[in-house]
Amino acid sequence: MKLIYVASPYAGNIDRNIVFAKDACRFVMNEGHAFFAPHLLYPHVLDDSDPSDRTFAITMGKNFLAKCDELWVFGETISAGMMDEINEAKRCHKPIRYVSKQEMEVIEGPLAKGHSLCAMRI
Repeated sequence: MKLIYVASPYAGNIDRNIVFAKDACRFVMNEGHAFFAPHLLYPHVLDDSDPSDRTFAITMGKNFLAKCDELWVFGETISAGMMDEINEAKRCHKPIRYVSKQEMEVIEGPLAKGHSLCAMRI
């Protein structure tokens, strides 16, 4: 099982983007892998509007990315934060996979039938 770093938009329509990020994490699980999505974790602990908290969160994310097997970029919109993650993955020579919304909707992986939390919402 690989550990996948999930990159998807967060800022803007945060409620919609959180739902999308959760769907991205389910997609990773359906593909048979574990996920790490810092934008679903760090905003619950740190204040994204505080520059020092934001900088600390970005630093932690980059350190965690170095320990992941791959970076998967979800959706067609690439935010500035996502671009930083892509550049960091390139710097660390991590494989990068781009996953479109359309691909997320049509693929159900091997775990989808095995656990209720892994079922894709189509």
